[in-house]
Amino acid sequence: MSGDARAFWLASPGKGEIRSSTLPVKGRDEVLVRTLHTGVSRGTETLVFTGRVPESQWPVMRAPFQEGDFPGPLKYGYLNVGVVEAGPDDLLGKTVFSLYPHQTRFVVPASAVTVVPPGVPAHRAVLAGTVETAVNALWDAAPLIGDRIAVVGGGMVGCSVAAIATTIPGVRVQLVDVDSTRAPIAASLGASFAHPDDALGDCDIVIHASATSAGLTRSLELLADEGTVVELSWYGDKQVTVPLGEFFHVRRLKIRSSQVGNIVPGRRRTYADRLALSLELLENPAFETLITGRSPFHDLPEVLPRLADGSLPALCHVIDYPEE
Repeated sequence: MSGDARAFWLASPGKGEIRSSTLPVKGRDEVLVRTLHTGVSRGTETLVFTGRVPESQWPVMRAPFQEGDFPGPLKYGYLNVGVVEAGPDDLLGKTVFSLYPHQTRFVVPASAVTVVPPGVPAHRAVLAGTVETAVNALWDAAPLIGDRIAVVGGGMVGCSVAAIATTIPGVRVQLVDVDSTRAPIAASLGASFAHPDDALGDCDIVIHASATSAGLTRSLELLADEGTVVELSWYGDKQVTVPLGEFFHVRRLKIRSSQVGNIVPGRRRTYADRLALSLELLENPAFETLITGRSPFHDLPEVLPRLADGSLPALCHVIDYPEE
């Protein structure tokens, strides 16, 4: 055996616990990774934690290295940064990102890890999976120089979209959210900020990431004629209403889905290319603003319920692991 580990498990909806785990013997083409940090957002993972993944979506919502089944017990997570302790010479000692759950050590194929660039701090690299989603959204949206873009929903995903979109020459990027505390975050990303009631209209593209019917409705209202809403929200088991009467048809508006599971057709990039690009983009120190809290690994069973019910506000909450 490669040694023992500890892992966070969802014992039942709303209740997590730390369990011991025995690691398998590392194979020739595998790596043993010691976790440095994992990331938790208030999006998909809190829906999983509260048991709100619809049964119809259980197969497609499985994390790459998930153990157990929905609604639980299961080991879930996908934002892991660690250091390779054993493996091929070109990876030994390297800091790597992988889609592994919250666990102190683990063994995976060497192909499942991506080296973190030297210019990206290890704790910031947990954002790579979220930045991948943002990259995919902008590939789907295909913005042009000088476009007017609104990002409705200033959570972890929306802020990541705004951070990248502001680097496109000549664009107008506004982050739209009901929470005014997002204003300084928008400024640090190079975007303006507005409450939904005061947001700038006549947008060529609106990226929606608020996971609310009101946010999707407002996104449509902010579009110019023939504009597109790129829908990034994942609603779990929540029903969504949207006004497809009124102005929707006469203004020829469009709603386009976008998720990280697929790459837009015609984009000649692999999943590995997209992840490597996302890690490169994280060299931008503006992304540091998205790290809004940190807790030790042993506190995770108490931290996730607070993230899920909103009593612990967060964009990305980083979990720090002990050296063991």
